Amino acid sequence: MSTLLVTGADLVGEGPQDLLVEDGVITEVGRIRSARGADVLEADGLVALPGLVDLHTHLREPGREDAETIASGSAAAAVGGFTAVLAMANTDPVTDTAEAAERVLDLGRAAGLVDVQPVGAVTKALAGEELAELGLMHRSRAKVSVFSDDGKCVHDARVMRRALEYVRAFGGVVSQHAQDPRLAGPSACCHEGELSGRLGLPGWPGIAEETIVARDVMLARHTGSRVHIAHVSTAGSVEVLRWAKAQGIDVTAEVTPHHLVLTTDLVSGYDPTFKVNPPLRPLEDVEALRAALSDGTIDAVATDHAPHARHDKEHAFVDAAFGMLGLETALAVVSDTMVRAGLLDWAAVARVMSQAPARIAGLSDHGQPLAAGSPANLTLVDPTAEVTVDRSASLSLSRNNPWHGRTLRGAVHATVLRGRVTAMKGAIA
Repeated sequence: MSTLLVTGADLVGEGPQDLLVEDGVITEVGRIRSARGADVLEADGLVALPGLVDLHTHLREPGREDAETIASGSAAAAVGGFTAVLAMANTDPVTDTAEAAERVLDLGRAAGLVDVQPVGAVTKALAGEELAELGLMHRSRAKVSVFSDDGKCVHDARVMRRALEYVRAFGGVVSQHAQDPRLAGPSACCHEGELSGRLGLPGWPGIAEETIVARDVMLARHTGSRVHIAHVSTAGSVEVLRWAKAQGIDVTAEVTPHHLVLTTDLVSGYDPTFKVNPPLRPLEDVEALRAALSDGTIDAVATDHAPHARHDKEHAFVDAAFGMLGLETALAVVSDTMVRAGLLDWAAVARVMSQAPARIAGLSDHGQPLAAGSPANLTLVDPTAEVTVDRSASLSLSRNNPWHGRTLRGAVHATVLRGRVTAMKGAIA
């Protein structure tokens, strides 16, 4: 029997306690005098959270193992405090069959650092026309419950309605990349406004997101199904979400760490590191997103970790790939931006980075209270540590890190998956 004793941790900001873990389960919480034969993890001064869960991770395997693999992405996730990640479907081939989903699941289990839960495509080959094997993926060993064409919007309202009706039968959820292609096409790469005009970059207006969010919450109400809005980026979308929740519509939403901090003015230097979809927005949108995360209108933080090989990112801005790294820095960004400002306490961080994501994804072994009988998935955070981000030290295979050179306060000290320490002080244990 494996035994781990965590001593002196501040449990979700409620005061120091010890945790005794036996065979992957928390068996005792309190002041524990001794535990014969236990490995001891001293956690005085650290905050203990339920293991972090990321609703939105791009692991690139299969198809683009030069940018990331499930093994390398799992390592980045573990040092970032995550015990579970949802692997998006826009791989090559696309995760649109039961066999493809099971392959991702098996590769995640082989890596063994985090639970890798595959996300299934909504439509075959992400083409937006014919539904993928939603039921078969759900009934497979992978037990897929979240479906997304992320990277592309399910823009046909009829297809979206059918997807919502289909997943309702087994309690699934459709995660939408809200981007009306007629208002923001594939070349759109900068928030539409004075800056995009001055730089000569194709504009990506907020209304292209907001109209899809509004349509989809109404489709969710009509079908009685669940819809999740990925990477919300505008104040207008927040308004729609707030209204929809007040009406009792079953909608959830996520925001990325980068949309909580970074603003569109960073694009002025044409640095492709800051090219992301949806684009960075003005400060008024950033402030609305922070407020919405604080008051619960936005349910979760999700990284949208999007690694790219150098030869895909190092181009002229309009030609570079969309996306930023996020797994290793997400907790630090939330700590530095939201906790230090008093917008979230540590219990709320647990809610938006563990409990709500696990609930949305249907991961019953994650996001559980740090209490006797719960699976021992936890993250230990040093709330006072200051870390200067160095992209060359990343465990990801890619280097498109928007936080490079920034000093952030709050760092993951250790990650524990089912009682096993997977990461410690920025390295795999």
